[in-house]
Order: sequence, then structure tokens, then C-alpha cells
Amino acid sequence: MGKTADLTAVQKAIIDTLKQEGKKQKEISERIGCSQSAVSRHLSGKSVGRKKCGRKRCTTRRGDRTLRKIVEKGRFQTLGDLRKQWTESGVETSRATVHRRVQEMGYRCRIPQVKPLLNQKQRQKRLTWATEKQHWTVAQWSKVLFSDESKFCMSFGNQGARVWRKTGEKEMPKCLKSSVKYPQSVMVWGAMSAAGVGPLCFIKGRVNAASYQEILEHFRLPSAEKLYGDEDFIFQHDLAPAHSAKTTGKWFTDHGITVLNWPANSPDLNPIENLWDIVKRKLRDARPNTLDELKAAIEASWASIRPQQCHMLIASIPRRIEAVISAKGFPTKY
Repeated sequence: MGKTADLTAVQKAIIDTLKQEGKKQKEISERIGCSQSAVSRHLSGKSVGRKKCGRKRCTTRRGDRTLRKIVEKGRFQTLGDLRKQWTESGVETSRATVHRRVQEMGYRCRIPQVKPLLNQKQRQKRLTWATEKQHWTVAQWSKVLFSDESKFCMSFGNQGARVWRKTGEKEMPKCLKSSVKYPQSVMVWGAMSAAGVGPLCFIKGRVNAASYQEILEHFRLPSAEKLYGDEDFIFQHDLAPAHSAKTTGKWFTDHGITVLNWPANSPDLNPIENLWDIVKRKLRDARPNTLDELKAAIEASWASIRPQQCHMLIASIPRRIEAVISAKGFPTKY
């Protein structure tokens, strides 16, 4: 027969009270809903320190500490790798035991987030930039016109789509996820501020300095006019080769536009990246089948973005900067 549950602190207190009142053990057990033997053990002190039933733990605390060090040394190791190294350190266990131990330590096997690779120089520049902009207010960031390019593909296979199916429906056409070797795609340029979004530009071919300046001429100017009117603003773009070309810099100088200095590989600081994510999530439901349908879906999703959403993203920039400072220049959750 298995071991019954231990008495709770409340039950023990009630037993002590009823005993002081002169109640018999049988009456006490009926009052609190436990066995008479449990009441007897508590009153006699035999319930303290009872041995636990079940199989004895096969690893020691020292062995568990060794496993923790192995996990910390390489977070991308498989259970097989962990078990092999743990065995080499002198702890013979099964794969299931390794899995239980790492879960007890709080580790869970998850798909890692993908972040840009930052070298030491880039991290230092991010940290310096964040420190310089640390005291900018939301009102100051509202004067910045953020811009970026993003690629949209016809295939959504890499976006984590799942399907509900029964046993035996694995090969049913409506349960299959289509894939193509070279999926059609479009490159899009867009801009946003705290007031909303500007018009989109669908880019043909690769973006070089000349084509980028045409985009600025025909789409950045309308975006600025729509979002700022006659007010002054600061333009933001990343350090892509077309953006940092000398001829592009001359274009901004000739047009009298102030450009915000920007650290390399820092999409977590640019709020427009969140807008691209919103648009791509909406495209999962649209499921376009042709390039024209893809473009139409992108435009519809972009047009549905509300100014309130943009303002909330702009208001998050001070928190993003604090996150960069806390991370000492490393990538952040944004």
C-alpha cells in the first residue's frame, strides 16, 4: 500500500487544538478527514521525518552541478552530447535522466532567436550611440522619419505555419505545405514616423546607390510631406552600401536633409522592423498565389497600420536604448 499524504500545517494545528479540548483521536480524525493512525503519529511525534517512498535518486548534487556546467559550456548541445560528457565525468545515467535533470535546472529546449552577428567594435559603437541618445525624449524621436527595405516571399514555409490533421491525413493535399526551390519575392521600401506610415515603393532589381536615390526622390519626399508637412525632421536609414555611398550622402546634402547617425547591425533599434513583422503576419492569412496578389496584400496590410501603432513603437525607443545599455551593446529582445 502506498504512503498516504502528509498532514498539512492547518490539519496539524486543528489536531493540537482539539486534543487540548479533550477530544479523542477517533473523533479528531473524523473532524479533519484523515485516518486515526495519522492523528496518533502526529501526537506521538512519529510523523516527523518519515522516510519517503519511491526509487532513490540516481544522481548526487555534485553530479548535478557537473551537468549544469556542461550545459552552460555549450547551449546548443543535444541530449546525446550532454549524456556523453556527463558519462565521461563519471556519472552513468540514461538519456531520460539527463532530460529530467536539465528540466529541473530550469532549461527548456527552444528554437533560438536569430539576431545579427555583432563584433566587439560594433557593440562598442552601439553602446556609445545609445549613451549619446539616452536622454532623447519621445517628442524628439517623433521628429525622426524611420525607413528600411524588406523582402517578402511567396513561400511562407519558414514562418512556422502548422496544420491540424488526423492520423492518416499526412499526405492529403489540404494538409500539405507547398514549397518551391526559387520562390518569387519582392523587395519593398517604406518609411514611418509617430504620425503614421508613408507610401510604399516596390523595388525592381538590386538596390544600388543610383536606384536608392530614385527611391528617395520619388517616395521619401512624399512620405515626409505626408507625415511632417512643412515641419523639420531627421531622416534615418541603416548602413547598407547603397545608403552609405558618397553619392547618396551628397544627395542628402544637396536637399538639405539631416541624416541620423546609426549604428551598424541594429534592427532592434529601428521601430519599422516591427511594422514589417506585422505585415508579414497578416500575409499568412492572405496566402497570395501570384506576385500581383502578393503586392496587393502587402499594400493592404501596410495601409491598415494605424497611427496609434506607430506612435506606440516610437514611444518604445527610449526603452530600446536602455536595453542596449543594459546589454552592453549586445542584441536585445527588440
